[in-house]
Amino acid sequence: MPLKMRVHDREPIALALRRFKKLLERSGIQKELRKRKYYEKPCEARRRAELRRLSSIRKARQGTAGKK
Repeated sequence: MPLKMRVHDREPIALALRRFKKLLERSGIQKELRKRKYYEKPCEARRRAELRRLSSIRKARQGTAGKK
């Protein structure tokens, strides 16, 4: 999917660049490029996903413990 962005007349280049970076970030292209830069073994991907899942559980427990 091609991204399109219009640069308005008399818009500063810095502002247009900032909008473009936000557009890239929201589209997920940068995330995908970083992910595909190096090959990751399937076992490493599963391990990383499991660690991410455990971390979120741990954070949720800490958040609920402080609210009691």
